[in-house]
Amino acid sequence: MRIAVFSDTYLPQVNGVSKTLHLMHRYMNQAGIESLFVTPTAPEGEEGILTLPGLKFFMYPELSLALPRYFYTRRIMDEFKPDIIHLATEYTVGLIGLKYALSRGCLLSASYHTNIPEYLGYYNMPTLEGIAWKYLLWFHSYMHINMCPSDATAQLLSQRGMGNLQVMGRGIDEEGFSPLMRSEEIRRAWDIPGECLVLLYVGRLAVEKELDVLLEATQYLGDRPFRLMMVGDGPLRSELEKRRDEKILFTGYKTDEELRRLYASADIFAFPSSTETYGNVILEAMASGLPVVGPQAGGVQENIIDGYNGLYFTPHQAADMAQAIIKLMDDENLRLQTGRNAYQHAQSRTWQNEFCQVFETYQQMLEKPSSDPIGMLSAS
Repeated sequence: MRIAVFSDTYLPQVNGVSKTLHLMHRYMNQAGIESLFVTPTAPEGEEGILTLPGLKFFMYPELSLALPRYFYTRRIMDEFKPDIIHLATEYTVGLIGLKYALSRGCLLSASYHTNIPEYLGYYNMPTLEGIAWKYLLWFHSYMHINMCPSDATAQLLSQRGMGNLQVMGRGIDEEGFSPLMRSEEIRRAWDIPGECLVLLYVGRLAVEKELDVLLEATQYLGDRPFRLMMVGDGPLRSELEKRRDEKILFTGYKTDEELRRLYASADIFAFPSSTETYGNVILEAMASGLPVVGPQAGGVQENIIDGYNGLYFTPHQAADMAQAIIKLMDDENLRLQTGRNAYQHAQSRTWQNEFCQVFETYQQMLEKPSSDPIGMLSAS
């Protein structure tokens, strides 16, 4: 089995897509699956990646849109001779992969990771939402399989008219997140008083993450001792830091052991975003033993079981989010028990299981190819 993966994002860019693809690449190497990744960036020394120069994307400055070097890519692909092409994103690199697949009759799969049409409203461009959906439906209509990360996302895409859907969930790196990573040293380093509970947010600091809901929720916490630790970066960081609130701590991007220690050293994971297709960070928080407060919307619902491993709040409602946080802050037994349940829940979600299912599906595609979705895979 030879698989070419096309993506507009990859490490060292930090986001859920780049992390997922890196883990998939590692899995394929360990399983002896031949692969070639086409991306704008790659970690130094990582093999099996063809990098294309790119430009910054205005909505996501951390995202580099590759320049369309199609003929160069085609030559490399012809040498590699992929059986299956997987398109992880729908932008310039994804389009290069789509064009090549159609010209060579390769089997096609794609991922739907990000609700870009829904994000447009947050950037004052709601009139473009319909155009965005038309483009995405056109792009994904070529696929034998469209993978999405949660049942909620599959339902949304089906309602929009996307077909050939299959849920590919998310997992936890078994070598990483754990309550055992809790560190009093971390708390001292950030000058967190011993009586304070730490609320944790991990993710991009951007308007579509609805951080205004989280910050407003903290205003309802009264005189309860707490710190809100915000791990990540993005276009909103400078504006948020202007608040000069001593209870809000900004760490910037963190990775590897330092990130795992930050997770485990917190007490409650507070996540306001209602547009997630999955929410990898929720699973990471649960694996670290944290109860999660999240909106009852989107892919967040894939993991939160209300009252068992976290608490829901009504999407966009800061007062309701605050009530859920207060319930966990004021009831230590509930907080600890939901944290233990969260840890147990996360142990059942592993990347090994998720990737095994994906590549079993690929093997079935090769053994018995499905019909051409729109009759164009033989296009020249």
